[in-house]
Amino acid sequence: MCPFAGHLLGQNSWRGKMVAHCLLVETDKDGLVLIDTGFGMADIEGRTHFSRGTKLMLGAKFDPAETAIAQVEELGFSASDVKHIVVTHLDLDHAGGLPDFPSAKVHLHAKEHAAAMTRATLLERNRYVKGQWAHGPKWEVYAEDGDTWRGLPAITKLRGLDADIALLPMHGHTRGHSAVIAKTPENRWLVHAGDAYFHRHTVEGGSVPIGFRAFERITQIIPSARRASAAALRQLRQTYDDVDLFCAHDPDEFERMAHA
Repeated sequence: MCPFAGHLLGQNSWRGKMVAHCLLVETDKDGLVLIDTGFGMADIEGRTHFSRGTKLMLGAKFDPAETAIAQVEELGFSASDVKHIVVTHLDLDHAGGLPDFPSAKVHLHAKEHAAAMTRATLLERNRYVKGQWAHGPKWEVYAEDGDTWRGLPAITKLRGLDADIALLPMHGHTRGHSAVIAKTPENRWLVHAGDAYFHRHTVEGGSVPIGFRAFERITQIIPSARRASAAALRQLRQTYDDVDLFCAHDPDEFERMAHA
C-alpha cells in the first residue's frame, strides 16, 4: 500500500510504503495455515466494490502476483491445501483473501465476528467489506476461556488444529482484534500483532511518526484497550527473548524477517 504523505510516516517520499504482512505455516498434521490474508483476487478484480475514496487512500498496488493465493500456488500448493485461516481481524486489508480459500476454516475472536457482521457504526461499515465473506466461510469463533500465555489472556487451542497456533486477544483497534502466536520448530514464538500497532518504535522504543499515530487514533474503536494492548506487546518483547514480534504493516519489520 502506498498512501499519500509518506513523510508523515517517517519515509522520505510523497507516497508512503506499507505492507500486508501474512504468514503461511506448514504443519505436520493440519495442512497449511494462513495467518491473515491481505487483499485477494476479488478485490483486485473489483468484485468487492471498494469505494473510490478507499482506493485513493490506500494507494494499493493490487498486483495479482502479490495475493496470498498466487504466492501459495507459486510454492507448489493449491487453495485446498490451506485448511485453516487465522485472522487478527476482518478489516478489508486483512480479510480480502478469504474468498480465495473457500474450503478453509476461518478462526477469529467472537467479538470480531460479531462486529463485522453487525457493522454498527460508520467506521465499521467502512472498514468491513461484506463482499469479502459473501461466499459463506466456515467460521470458528472464540472467546477467552481462562487460558493464559506469558501471563496474557489467550485462546490456546483452536478447533481442529494440532499445531501450536493461538489467538492472543489484543482489542482496541477493533472490538475483537487479536494477535496470533505460532511456535516455530526452533521453539521460538512468532507473534503477529496485526494492527495492535503500526510502527516498530511502538514496541522497540523511539518516536512513532505522526502519520501512524494519527491513523491509530482515527481507526481505533476502544482507545483505552488499544493503548493497553500496545503496552502489553511492548512488555512482552522486553521480557522474553524467544519472541519475534511484528505488526501487519511495517515494511522494515517485514524485510527484516523475510531476509532473516
